[in-house]
Amino acid sequence: MHELSVMSNILDIVVEHAKRNNATRVTKINLTVGELSDLVPEWMQNYFDFVSKDTIADKAVLVIERRPAVLRCRDCAFEFALDREAFDFSCQKCRSANMEIVSGREFTVNSIEIDGGGE
Repeated sequence: MHELSVMSNILDIVVEHAKRNNATRVTKINLTVGELSDLVPEWMQNYFDFVSKDTIADKAVLVIERRPAVLRCRDCAFEFALDREAFDFSCQKCRSANMEIVSGREFTVNSIEIDGGGE
């Protein structure tokens, strides 16, 4: 249920930027979400619909780009996509367990589409 608090924070960000740009309505929100976030797109939209009701972002559509989880071996610098089914965090090249996460934890508002903006 952490989607509710995340989407409430997203709403705050979106409304702030929309008002700064004299928007009358937010129609679309483009997000990048890492696969390690465990946020479910359908639930994100449902919770966003709930928290945005009767706001400038009411009925805005979330467009979600998923970013794969990529790990880098600290020993040999090999990068590879995490296989979530195998859940193997060891290096596919040298089998070291000394890993760092390169991507997959992102949660970014890339852009918003609005009506009524401009000078």
